Amino acid sequence: MGKVWNAFQAQINKLANWFWERDPIAQMQLEYDRAVVQLKEGREGLEQYRALVERVNRQVVDGQKKVDTLTAKIKAYLKTGDRTTAGTLAVQLQQAQAELAENKTQLSMHETSYDNNVEKIKHASNSLGKVREKIKKYEADLKMSQAEAELAKLSQTFNFDVTTDFGELEQMVQEKVDLNRAKVRVASDMSSQGIAEIQAEKNMEKAMAEDLLAKFEVDMGLKTPETANLSVSTQALGPEAAAPQKVTQ
Repeated sequence: MGKVWNAFQAQINKLANWFWERDPIAQMQLEYDRAVVQLKEGREGLEQYRALVERVNRQVVDGQKKVDTLTAKIKAYLKTGDRTTAGTLAVQLQQAQAELAENKTQLSMHETSYDNNVEKIKHASNSLGKVREKIKKYEADLKMSQAEAELAKLSQTFNFDVTTDFGELEQMVQEKVDLNRAKVRVASDMSSQGIAEIQAEKNMEKAMAEDLLAKFEVDMGLKTPETANLSVSTQALGPEAAAPQKVTQ
C-alpha cells in the first residue's frame, strides 16, 4: 500500500508540475493576488491595533488629568490643615501615578510597534507594486518571445524549397493551375478543330439540295433545263462538271 500511495502522490505531483509550468504568468498572478489579500488583512489588523493604541492613549490622558486633579486637591487640603483627607488623596495619587506610568509605557511600546507595522505594510505595498510591474513585463516578454518563435517557425515554413511543406503545397497549386490551363487550351483547340470540314460539308449539302430541287422542277415541267441552270448546279457539286464547261467554251 505504501508503494501504491507513493506512486499516486508521484502522479499528482507530476500533474501539479504540469499545471505549474503550463502558465507561469498565471501562477505569478495567483501569488500576487494572495499577497494582496494578506496585505489587506494586515491593514485591517493594523487598524484594529491602532484602535488599541488610541484607547491606551486615552487612558494616559485620563490618568494625567486624574493625577493633576488629585495633586491640586492634596495641596488644597494641606492648606486648610486637613491632613487626613490629604493623606487619603495622596494614596490615590500614588496609585494614579503608577497607573499613568504603566499606561505611558504601554503607549510608547504600542506606538513603536504600530509605526513598525505601518512601515512594513508600506514596504509590502511598494514591493507588491514592483511585483505587479514585473508580472506585466514578464507577460509582455513571454508573449513577445512566443511571437518571435512563431515568426521564426513561419519564416522557415515559407521557404519555397520543395522539401518543405509550403514548397510541396506550392507545387500542388502550380500543378492544379497547369491542369486548369491545359483544360482551357484543349477546349479552345477542340472548338476550332474541323470547322473548315464542317462548313464544306454544309455547302455540299446545300448544293445537292438545290440540284435536286432544280431536277424536280424540270421533271414537273415548271422549268426547262436551261432556266433551271442545272449545269451551274452540277458545276458547284465538284470537279466533274469542269470538263463539260470547257467543251462548251
